Amino acid sequence: MNNLNLVLWSVQVFLALFFLAAGAPKLIGRGLERWTGFSELPRPMVVFIGLTEVLGAAGLVLPMATGIVPWLTPLAAVGVGIIVLMATGFHLRADERVNALETGLWASIAAVIAIGRWDLVPTHTHAPAGVLVLALALLVPAVIINLVVLFRRPVNSG
Repeated sequence: MNNLNLVLWSVQVFLALFFLAAGAPKLIGRGLERWTGFSELPRPMVVFIGLTEVLGAAGLVLPMATGIVPWLTPLAAVGVGIIVLMATGFHLRADERVNALETGLWASIAAVIAIGRWDLVPTHTHAPAGVLVLALALLVPAVIINLVVLFRRPVNSG
């Protein structure tokens, strides 16, 4: 196993564990007080968010670990990236700038997995270079915008 592959596996497992821990409480309806704003959302929406997080977690690891449709791993990483970028907007609407930064960084990790795994899948499915450039062209400004919004004014102390 080369170093890049080892790093990618480590990051995939870490992100999968995070999303499993984040999604499971939303599915079962316990422990939601850890997250702000979920009490205001309809229960079916919270369940849907939890389901996408748990499926994303499984998709980050299981396809490549089992060798069954391994090309789903980079697609799961893209899906996780989309979930957390949408969460970034949710946090910005609630004026939770630190949480918005955190979710922007999770999106960056998901993008690294998607890009790193795109050429490593056993089926040799390759993304055109333009797709990867477009993904980076969208992700980098998203992170920069998060940083600008976060640090434009001081964090509320209340």
